[in-house]
Amino acid sequence: MVFKRYAVYVTPEPGPLADFGAAWLGWNCLAGRNVDHPEVPGLPMPLAEITETPRKYGLHATMKPPFRLCDGASEATLLAAFEGFCRTATPVSLDGLTLARLGRFLALVPEGDDTALRVLAANTLRAFEPFRAPLTEVELARRRAGGLSPEQDALLLQWGYPHVMQAFRFHMTLTGKLPRKQAIATQTALAPIIDPLVPRPFFITSLSLMGEDALGRFHLIEQRALSG
Repeated sequence: MVFKRYAVYVTPEPGPLADFGAAWLGWNCLAGRNVDHPEVPGLPMPLAEITETPRKYGLHATMKPPFRLCDGASEATLLAAFEGFCRTATPVSLDGLTLARLGRFLALVPEGDDTALRVLAANTLRAFEPFRAPLTEVELARRRAGGLSPEQDALLLQWGYPHVMQAFRFHMTLTGKLPRKQAIATQTALAPIIDPLVPRPFFITSLSLMGEDALGRFHLIEQRALSG
């Protein structure tokens, strides 16, 4: 399969959280297939509408945001660098994850101290920056259209994405942007289902190299254990 962009994600280990997350979103990015949505009582609107925006990414947290390959880079050289990075990177332990509202969308976010996670995210960002093609003017304009602070704009210009380094926040997105009332209702319906599925502590022991297909859906290319 030919991919138009690449990314490095944290994806949940196989188990109840990964299975439910794939069904909730309707896309299993590790298997590269659609999944039927579960029946979730109390949702304020159809689940397919709630998850339309994040569906194509699958259940994940972004460590290196999606990027096009620069001139001279190839998937093979990117994969070799990914494998080498994972051999030296150290696993991370979090107290757990909790369901939260981040603005107008819902996501799983870390519980407790996330210092080691932030270090891993920064190191991942730096490691694969040599493979990233510069943003086009169209891409810059699209990112800026939502409104960025001066700090975020500087990060966008340096790293190709505004929510990295000091602006990084680990999150596994579960919905698109929702009106406040619908977001609260969705959180109320989802929390008692997903909270028991989250391992506590939550270990990040691997990273996933992902590729975006022509339809915008992300697929697993390689998952590697962090063995540093």
